[in-house]
Amino acid sequence: MIFRGPFPDVAIPEIAITPFVFQNAKEHGDKPALIDGPTGRAITYSELADSIRRVAASLARRGFKKGEVFGILSPNVPEYAIIFHAVACLGGISSPVNPLYTEHEIAHQLKDAGARFLVTVPQCFKKAAGAAREANIEELFVFENAGTAVDGSDNVNSATPFASLLESDGDFPEVVINPREDLVALPYSSGTTGFPKGVMLTHHNLVANMCQMEGLQYFTENDTLICVLPLFHIYGLVVVLNMGLYQGATVVTVQRFELEPFLQTLQDYGVTLTHVVPPIVLALSKNPVIEKYNLSKLKTIFCGAAPLDEHLTRACMQRLDCDVRQGYGMTETSPVTHSSPADPAQVKFGSVGVPAPNTECKIVDLETGGSLGSNKEGEVCVRGPQIMKGYLNRPEATAATIDAENWLHTGDIGYADDDGHFYIVDRAKELIKYKGYQVPPAELEALLLTHPCVADAAVVPCPDDEAGEVPKAFVVLRGETGVPTRPARVGSQVTAAELMNFVAERVAPHKKIRLLEFIDKIPKSASGKILRRLLVQRERERKEEQNVS
Repeated sequence: MIFRGPFPDVAIPEIAITPFVFQNAKEHGDKPALIDGPTGRAITYSELADSIRRVAASLARRGFKKGEVFGILSPNVPEYAIIFHAVACLGGISSPVNPLYTEHEIAHQLKDAGARFLVTVPQCFKKAAGAAREANIEELFVFENAGTAVDGSDNVNSATPFASLLESDGDFPEVVINPREDLVALPYSSGTTGFPKGVMLTHHNLVANMCQMEGLQYFTENDTLICVLPLFHIYGLVVVLNMGLYQGATVVTVQRFELEPFLQTLQDYGVTLTHVVPPIVLALSKNPVIEKYNLSKLKTIFCGAAPLDEHLTRACMQRLDCDVRQGYGMTETSPVTHSSPADPAQVKFGSVGVPAPNTECKIVDLETGGSLGSNKEGEVCVRGPQIMKGYLNRPEATAATIDAENWLHTGDIGYADDDGHFYIVDRAKELIKYKGYQVPPAELEALLLTHPCVADAAVVPCPDDEAGEVPKAFVVLRGETGVPTRPARVGSQVTAAELMNFVAERVAPHKKIRLLEFIDKIPKSASGKILRRLLVQRERERKEEQNVS
């Protein structure tokens, strides 16, 4: 059975992303397009369009060409939009990098993507410079307005100031772009399994998803949005930044989520719509500090990246007197595939909504692969123009995710009710969702196994009220003879805290192992595959017992 939403299909133009997003920019003229929340520094639509042209011209003169990759290692700042679209104008590809990544993680992404240039901010300069050297980056740029250098960093002046790219006449050679074939974004995602992979998104993918969102009636040019979701994540990059600019709204950027500064920004700029993840909804629902701020302009909260339950949804709506809409998607789908209806009367709490326009969905049996009907749980599969081109240089991973009929297998377990509203109940894939961020357990297991005291390891999600899930490691220690042994026999050989610190020093903060337990043996199949679901089930049973007691 194939499910479709109640929305009519929308027309999707064959156009590159930048002319699509800025087709009405002249009409908005002096209206603020982007505001840096902490400082109030604003860029109008006219200034933004002019800056994009100038930076594109400067990059062209540096020899940047169609099909080449430009890395962006930065928190949310207005210049993010400038470099993204300047690269897009030249037929280039932006690969956004998590600014919390370690130097090694940054270098790995840049090398895998084949990036030629990199832009960063002063506070990330030290690790950016190290990663740039390792990845053979030709030139490193710095957004000067985005904070100060960290103590002990290399001399930021050794990099090229981003402002120098604005010193051009704005003339650059016209590039012929095939929207359906040419890539524009290369974010990295762990997909349904394993280590992060480059997700190849075309101009058509992103334009299509914005047209689909327009059909969902997300917001209008009269809205003021806050962009607190990171722009290295597809949710922030497409749903907030680019969709906001396409609609002619004003987008207020903030570099990180801290509750009181976030609330102050909502109040100061009269924000009408905010896109968040469930942990932020939890804070908005329960923290008493909310009462200090005037949030009367806030009309809608849109929540995605992880399921939001009915109780929390109602609590937030009552506390803030606003609507809460929920959506669903993934990096590989540009990202939106489902959304709550715009009409509050049609919203079903706890549901991620109905399929977006031009999107087909089905639920398949995990064992047989057969299509299921309403109210039966299986893997959620989606098909539509927003589906990625594939994983960069990983045809096997692409084939494992997108089948021969172009159905993308999300790895999420869910069902559709009789009205076609979808509910996500579990994950078939083994990713951990920490505050909406993907954490691949295989990466953490491989890192643990490099420790001389660890004989075997498995990492699974553990339920957490604030974060949704946290990574928990199960570790088998190595005895003095080199073979696995009971924890009791090794005593003070290594502690759980030491192993967690060992991992924390080598990964981005959201990947840290938060809990660690020593066990005798990791459960595995006959073929040697870790049976994580057995460990997950054990954790759930423990949680239920604790709740009862």
